[in-house]
Amino acid sequence: MKLSLGFSPCPNDTFIFDALIHHKIDTEGLEFEVFFDDVETLNQKAFRGELDVTKLSFHAFAYVHEQYALLDSGSALGFGVGPLLICHDETFVHKKDQLNAAHKVGIPGRYTTANFLLGIAFPHLTEKQEMVFSEIESALLEDRIDLGLIIHENRFTYTEKGLHKIMDLGSYWEEQTGCAIPLGGIVINRNLDQEIKEKVNRLIKESVAFAFANPKSGLEFIKQHAQEMSEEVMYKHIELYVNKYSIELGKEGRKAIDVMFTMAQDKGLIAPIKQNIYLIP
Repeated sequence: MKLSLGFSPCPNDTFIFDALIHHKIDTEGLEFEVFFDDVETLNQKAFRGELDVTKLSFHAFAYVHEQYALLDSGSALGFGVGPLLICHDETFVHKKDQLNAAHKVGIPGRYTTANFLLGIAFPHLTEKQEMVFSEIESALLEDRIDLGLIIHENRFTYTEKGLHKIMDLGSYWEEQTGCAIPLGGIVINRNLDQEIKEKVNRLIKESVAFAFANPKSGLEFIKQHAQEMSEEVMYKHIELYVNKYSIELGKEGRKAIDVMFTMAQDKGLIAPIKQNIYLIP
């Protein structure tokens, strides 16, 4: 049986899925047609129900939980992994209390968890321009935007380009909640047979475990999609985003997700969620 599978070309995802899609583990008769897309494109594909299994932002998942169930494996949660609000003009660093709707912010997508966290910390920043996450730094340097919301490997490169941090929104979240930051999860179409859904969950867990046990096994595959970043930066990225929550969410991971959705509902950002969102009860 062949399933469509979407994930990003970022090192954390290619690290997680390498063993699965290259049959370094027994896939128990399953084949995967892979689609590499940035996170917001994956969110949009999930809204249209295009993929059987896909990575998406937890923010976006709130809108598709009736069609997709959250797998227990493959998620990206953690401490110190949040998005950063940055700028080119250093004066913004010292005037964060004066940021307002007149300032244009480049964001990696409306339904990204990064944008959700920005809305919590800076609800008055409403002039937003959606763009591919990897283009935000260039837009800042060319003064096409005033502020930029960066994610993924750009956390490690922005200072080299003369850009400056205004706020670590992940740290802000952690101070407010005490929870890990739920960034992205792996979901599966609810219409698939339960046996297949559970098998996919199990195989992703095995793929993550294989990657941890053989961290250099997927190096060429990871490099192929890593936007010319150095090996050192690639593995910093992986260490930041792939952890115990990627093997299984556990109680702490589920608590963080539940807190995020409760907060979003309380603020009127999403409609109430009335069904179990998890594949594994």
